[in-house]
Amino acid sequence: MQTAKQAAKQIIDHVSDQATWDDIMYELYVKQKIEKGLSAVDEGRVISSEDAKKRLLGNGQNRH
Repeated sequence: MQTAKQAAKQIIDHVSDQATWDDIMYELYVKQKIEKGLSAVDEGRVISSEDAKKRLLGNGQNRH
C-alpha cells in the first residue's frame, strides 16, 4: 500500500505543468475521498441505495 506522501508525489508528477495550486489541491482531495470510500467498503460501512433514499427522504416518505 502506498503512503500518503508517495500518493501525493505520484499525483503531482501526473498533473499538467500548467496546473495551479487549486488543481493540485483538488486532485489530492479527490484521491483522499476515494481512499476513504474504499476503506469504508472494505470495513463494511456501507448502506444500500434504497436505505440511503429512505434516510434522505425521511423514512420513505416521498417529498415532492
